[in-house]
Amino acid sequence: MNERLIIFDTTLRDGEQSPGASMTRDEKVRIAKALERMRVDVIEAGFPIASAGDFEAVHAVAEAVRDSTVCGLARALPRDIERAAEALKPARSGRIHTFIATSPIHMQHKLRMRPEEVVERAVAAVKQARRYVDDVEFSPEDAGRSEIDFLCRVLEAVIAAGARTVNIPDTVGYSLPGPFGALIKTLIERVPNSDKAVFSVHCHNDLGLAVGNSLSAVLNGARQVECTINGLGERAGNAALEEIVMAVRTRQDQFPCEVGLDTTQILHCSRLVSNITGFPVQPNKAIVGANAFAHESGIHQDGVLKSRETYEIMRAEDVGWHANRMVLGKHSGRNAFKTRLRELGAELAREEDLNEAFLRFKDLADKKHEIYDEDLQALVTETNLATRNESAKFISLKVCSETGETPSAQVTLWFAGGERPGAAAGSGPVDAAFRAIESVVQSQANLQLYSVNAITTGSDAQGEVTVRLERGGRIVNGHGADTDILAASAKAYMNAVNKLFCDAPREHPQSGDAL
Repeated sequence: MNERLIIFDTTLRDGEQSPGASMTRDEKVRIAKALERMRVDVIEAGFPIASAGDFEAVHAVAEAVRDSTVCGLARALPRDIERAAEALKPARSGRIHTFIATSPIHMQHKLRMRPEEVVERAVAAVKQARRYVDDVEFSPEDAGRSEIDFLCRVLEAVIAAGARTVNIPDTVGYSLPGPFGALIKTLIERVPNSDKAVFSVHCHNDLGLAVGNSLSAVLNGARQVECTINGLGERAGNAALEEIVMAVRTRQDQFPCEVGLDTTQILHCSRLVSNITGFPVQPNKAIVGANAFAHESGIHQDGVLKSRETYEIMRAEDVGWHANRMVLGKHSGRNAFKTRLRELGAELAREEDLNEAFLRFKDLADKKHEIYDEDLQALVTETNLATRNESAKFISLKVCSETGETPSAQVTLWFAGGERPGAAAGSGPVDAAFRAIESVVQSQANLQLYSVNAITTGSDAQGEVTVRLERGGRIVNGHGADTDILAASAKAYMNAVNKLFCDAPREHPQSGDAL
């Protein structure tokens, strides 16, 4: 029997550190339930000390998830660990993940601590965490640039203190697969009590090597990989869960371990995370990109038609492509709608929210003939956005655009307690719509990104728009969907503006330490 490779998903924590990728509590619960259905082993739900919202999100995930272990991140500080333990109280299986930097540059310039003090702090943090949960994980931040002798000393001490998992993070994405794999092998060989803990890795993608480094570590003895859906994460992101899982599953001739995930849920999770965060998946993305199993070359098409294995190393169905789906339409009833939402893990908590979503569904069905799963996921996201306590709401939009003429837009918004009209001209219809909105809300934000993707195929597909705004160094993403791309654009801009106005900034681990 092969050993089990533990999949530790940190989409809800490290993935959320992508600029603009902040998720609400309910959105985190939706993603967590999807990860649970995929049978992810460990779900890192957040950083409870970061904010009241983060604490509530971790607590909600701990209440909602029954089959996966729910993890909370904590610096090696007493208050952090207490807060994580409190957030994890409802969890059937809870884990506290604590960390402190161990590289010379971090200890000297950031922590301003001597190595002896770092060891003491690490041991104390693990012992404190063990008073709350049996499952404790420890990470030496910036392990890739730490001195090997000191790293061995820290790991031996925290394992002796009760850490069941020791995680080796490539915090700045500096490592290469060969040396990183050798580091893992050396640590396992040199740490005297290494057999008492699972060795884990957490790799960032700054050089595009997060997956390669993680797999090299697995080949050299690591038995947990920390990763995210779609490789989401700060800077260039993290190791992509879908790539790690399918590489190990596809190359069982090379890997002496196996994963226990239901891989048919991968595509659904990918689209859900993309839909909620507004971060689109590039078409040529491995496993979950639109072109991942597409063949245009005549030679490739001929080969696949004769025998799939000629050009495909895995089945599209194994990751969720081409699965049988219930296509809803204008004649579908409320029960069919509710049932499909439940199957997608996109249930709405309140009856009034379900009623609102069903009305939106009927309105959409009048605009397009067939409603697909992707449409339903976007619809639920739109409903969740509409029922939030927003300071500004989109009501209507009129845009005039004619060849040779300057485009203009008129908007009506709910703002400052009543309906407010706005109008502006722009270099294009979208620019005019955004300027018209700004004439009302006056957010003074800078537009950093405008992205449009079709949710499904066909000329009647909904357009999914992502808008990224920056103000005073704070970055937020806005999301909107509609069969009218201009309306979708206005909704996305309004969603981003509301985040700037309403969402309280949260402390990330970068403010003190980071993985």
